[in-house]
Amino acid sequence: MEFFSPDFISALLSVIMIDLVLGGDNAIIIGLAARNLPQNKQKKAILWGTLGAVLIRIVATLLVVWLLKIPGLLLAGGLLLIWMAYKLLVEEKKEHQTKESTSLWVAIRTIMVADAAMGIDNVLAVAGAAHSNFLIVVCGLLVSIPIVVLGSTVVIKLIERFPFIIYLGSMVIAYTAGSMIVEEPILHSFFAANSYLEWLVISVIVLGVIISGKLKMHLKLQTNH
Repeated sequence: MEFFSPDFISALLSVIMIDLVLGGDNAIIIGLAARNLPQNKQKKAILWGTLGAVLIRIVATLLVVWLLKIPGLLLAGGLLLIWMAYKLLVEEKKEHQTKESTSLWVAIRTIMVADAAMGIDNVLAVAGAAHSNFLIVVCGLLVSIPIVVLGSTVVIKLIERFPFIIYLGSMVIAYTAGSMIVEEPILHSFFAANSYLEWLVISVIVLGVIISGKLKMHLKLQTNH
């Protein structure tokens, strides 16, 4: 595929569109992870967390054929995201930021780990659209980075004004987790025979995260009083 040929441009545009469409949930989790940092640290967390996540995604896209052979990959990623959805929901903003550097690193690490787990569908789609062309993968991600970063900043602003968005964000992450689990190949035969269970499992996961998060925060309020 020649550089700037019609096929190259077409594949690149497809990759960019995939990154933007599937990047919405990534912008949400980046915004949630950085929301409790001081404003002067938020941009650093978003930038470095996003760059780290992009590097992981580039490597994962190049290794996608090998990754697909790992049994339980989607299941493990889904379980990790359930914990992330719960953790981001109950995380509170500390009044005294005595460990800002540590908090910054924790936010960056959270962004990278969660994005890697949530980005499996993105990696598969990008690998197919790019026809295994490394240059297209890299160019597509580089073009989409500013938009995802901007989206994350918007999410933080919205959370400050409408705190209930935190719940919506956790629901999106939990839904993604449930979808990954029911799509796990080693569980495919089970869910294929019981298709209605797919939505039941996803619903239980989403409600479980929200309810457990609410209970956790309620217990914290009682303890503080």
